[in-house]
Amino acid sequence: MGSLTSMPQSSRHRSWFRHPIIVGLRTIVFYALLILLWFPFFFVFAWMLMGAFKNQIQNTAIPPLLFFTPTLANFETVFNSNPMVQFLLNSTVVGVGATLLALIFGLPAAYAIARYRQQRLATAILVARIMPGISYLVPWFIMFSQLKLVGSYFTLIMAHLIITLPMTIWLMIGFFEDIPRELDEAALIDGCNPFQAFMQISLPLTLPGISASAILSFIYSWNNFMFSLVLANQDTRTLPVAVFSFISYTQVDWGGLNAAATIITLPVLIMILFVQKQMVRGLTLGSVKG
Repeated sequence: MGSLTSMPQSSRHRSWFRHPIIVGLRTIVFYALLILLWFPFFFVFAWMLMGAFKNQIQNTAIPPLLFFTPTLANFETVFNSNPMVQFLLNSTVVGVGATLLALIFGLPAAYAIARYRQQRLATAILVARIMPGISYLVPWFIMFSQLKLVGSYFTLIMAHLIITLPMTIWLMIGFFEDIPRELDEAALIDGCNPFQAFMQISLPLTLPGISASAILSFIYSWNNFMFSLVLANQDTRTLPVAVFSFISYTQVDWGGLNAAATIITLPVLIMILFVQKQMVRGLTLGSVKG
């Protein structure tokens, strides 16, 4: 007893927090909060997946059916009523194109903003990032209509740059700010010009951030619906438009809607499973702003 009473106050507090009962309660609370945050996302995905294998009667049953005989008729309807392979190709072309252009233009812009402390320009880019996409849609449509480019891949990629470019710049500013300026100065002393210092010193040090930016840009482009609906034609429409065809004025084909949503979600989900480590590493290494 004498040794316990003679312990410093901070030591007694640390020993109290390490008590097995307290550690067990903290673990239970942690996992309970984790499940509470995770459950809404899992519930929505599970509900979509179940709805894709139900017929219309089962999807509209009250109370909802948790046990049912699955059917593949909804997926057959999706592929028969829409050119899904073409939509998949279009989404891939537009997503990859918008992501590559965002990296080509966004990385030098983020580097310049970080190195020359252009805070006002960074704020303007943030404003462009948070503005709703519909505010760009009408002038974008008018401009490309005058140029006779509505319905082309070029138009869709340029439109998706509104999403991918500001996000890439804003994410990468923090990574470039974390690189000591002395490294660039040393490269200049060794004979490199500013572009060589950027390519050979800064870019290799920010590869995790570049990976995270590319993944997020591609996902946002892949899921974009509005630009494809208005600026594309039948030959260049992307996968999210397939969902729209199952909604009419009189009814909603819930089975086809959920099947189309599942087809759209699965490629991104599979990609995330393969690149999740790089994405988490990239978002945690830099000082992410936004």
